[in-house]
Amino acid sequence: MAATMATSSAVVGLGTSSLSSPSRVSPSKKLNLSSGFLKSQATARNPLRLAQVSGGKFTCFQRDWLRTDLNVIGFGLIGWLAPSSVPVIDGKSLTGLFFESIGTELAHFPTPPALTSQFWLWMVCWHLGLFLTLTFGQIGFKGRTENYF
Repeated sequence: MAATMATSSAVVGLGTSSLSSPSRVSPSKKLNLSSGFLKSQATARNPLRLAQVSGGKFTCFQRDWLRTDLNVIGFGLIGWLAPSSVPVIDGKSLTGLFFESIGTELAHFPTPPALTSQFWLWMVCWHLGLFLTLTFGQIGFKGRTENYF
């Protein structure tokens, strides 16, 4: 059985083509594999040359790729302000600490905040939470309206 497997050059699923070792294939002869599983071969097109087809304009994706919606921004802001306003950090909220640090830094306005100021910590945490909420809100809202889930 091993002897018949070694001498057989046809591969199941490749239709009528056979695989030959590279030593038996001449460099001028192109090896063509076909299968019943694959669709017909299509020529690869250069997307930059397709610009002439659409009147000279070339677009890779939809014009309104961001698909902005004010519902997402409004609900995302409310969805972040509500939990960030819960007093859990020594009886103070993240929003309260952030706004309080803004007031403290504005008290000496012309000079910028020091690198050791708590302002930077509250600013990064507050905005990171806001952007994560807005991102997941955009994914969830658009996924629901376009029937992804």
